Amino acid sequence: MRFYETLYLLPPDLSQDEYKAVVEKFNGIIEKNGGVVIRIDEWGKKDLAYQVRKFDKGFYILLQYCGPPGITFLLERDLRLDDRVMKYQTIKLRDKADPEQLKKELAPEEVQEEETPATDEPEEREEESGMTQEGA
Repeated sequence: MRFYETLYLLPPDLSQDEYKAVVEKFNGIIEKNGGVVIRIDEWGKKDLAYQVRKFDKGFYILLQYCGPPGITFLLERDLRLDDRVMKYQTIKLRDKADPEQLKKELAPEEVQEEETPATDEPEEREEESGMTQEGA
């Protein structure tokens, strides 16, 4: 499978329900065509560098996924046909990628912190106690 990243821009006047429907629609297209969604990074409403369709703000969504070579054609066709999508861009990041490994690498920071053992605290205390003994 290949590893891709697609950034798309939605208008700021979408309701919460429409916004979620669009995100789910494009995730579904990837999964229906043999792809695996690795990570969805919703950046929220941001200022645009220039006006797009008379909007100066927009919702940014970064979609990272793995799939066969033709998956970008199918996804971009639907992005182009959907009136709610103002702009989009797709980049191929790797030719050969393992989706399970990428999920571990690109997991959100909260999940990674929970997985790491809490061994840092005792080491810091030993260093602190060593400093106290030297200073006394």
